[in-house]
Amino acid sequence: MRRVAVKIAYLGEDYSGSQYQPDFKTVVGDVIADLKRISEGKAAKWFNIKIAGRTDKGVNALNNVVVFNTTFDNDDTLLKALNSVSRRIFYRMIATVDEKFNPRHASERVYKYTLPSEGVDFTKIKECTKLFIDEHDFIRFCKNDGKSTIVKLSSIETVFEDDKIIIMFRSQYFLRNMIRKIVAAILAVGKGERTINDIKEALNGKPINFGLARADALTLVDVIYDYIRFKIPSKNYYNNRINQERFSNCLKTDFFDSL
Repeated sequence: MRRVAVKIAYLGEDYSGSQYQPDFKTVVGDVIADLKRISEGKAAKWFNIKIAGRTDKGVNALNNVVVFNTTFDNDDTLLKALNSVSRRIFYRMIATVDEKFNPRHASERVYKYTLPSEGVDFTKIKECTKLFIDEHDFIRFCKNDGKSTIVKLSSIETVFEDDKIIIMFRSQYFLRNMIRKIVAAILAVGKGERTINDIKEALNGKPINFGLARADALTLVDVIYDYIRFKIPSKNYYNNRINQERFSNCLKTDFFDSL
C-alpha cells in the first residue's frame, strides 16, 4: 500500500460540492465510487480520502487535489484505471506522498473568475481589484464560519479577453464564498450600481451586502505545493471523453445560435 496525491478536474454543475454528503452527488463521493470500482471491493474508509480545495456547489476545478491510499504501484496504471471508470472526474497528475501529508496545507491556491464584458467598465473593474490585494479583514466578503477573516491576497490579475473579463486570484487560502462575494462587489462597481468608496468602507468593516456572484463562473485553477512534483502520465487517458463533451457543447451552441 502507498499514499498518493492526484490532481483532478471536474465541472461543478454535476455536484452539490466537493465534500462528501451521503444524500447528494459530490466530488469526494464520486472519487470513492471510482476507487471502489478498481480496488476489488475495498471499503470507503480504507482509502482515507482527503481533498485540498473545498469547492461549493457549481464551482469548477482544473487541478484540485485528492489524497488516498492505493495498492497500485504504477502511476500510469492507476490513472488509466480511474479514468476508464470515471464519468465526471478527470484524473490528471499524480505524486507519492507520506502518511502525514495534509492537502489542505498548500503553498498557494489559484482561482479564475470569468465575467461577461458587456455593460461593464473595465477600468473600474481593474481599479477595484487593487483594493483587495494584500492583507485585509474580509469579514464582509465571506460566509463567516467562525474562523479568522484576516487573509492576505498575494495578487489579483485582470485581463480583457474577447467578450470576457477574466480575474485571477492567488493566495495561500481563501474563505468560504470569498471570491464570489469579492466579484459581486467588483461587478456592482463596474456596472455603476455601487461605488469604489462602498468597497473601501466594507473592507473597513461597514456592513454592506454586495450579493454573491454565480458559482459556475468560478474555477479552481490549481493547488500548488512548493515541495511536491506531480507526474504527468505518459498518455492522455481521457481524450475520448473530452471530444465527446466538446461535440455535445457544439450541438448546444449551434442550437442557441439558431434562435
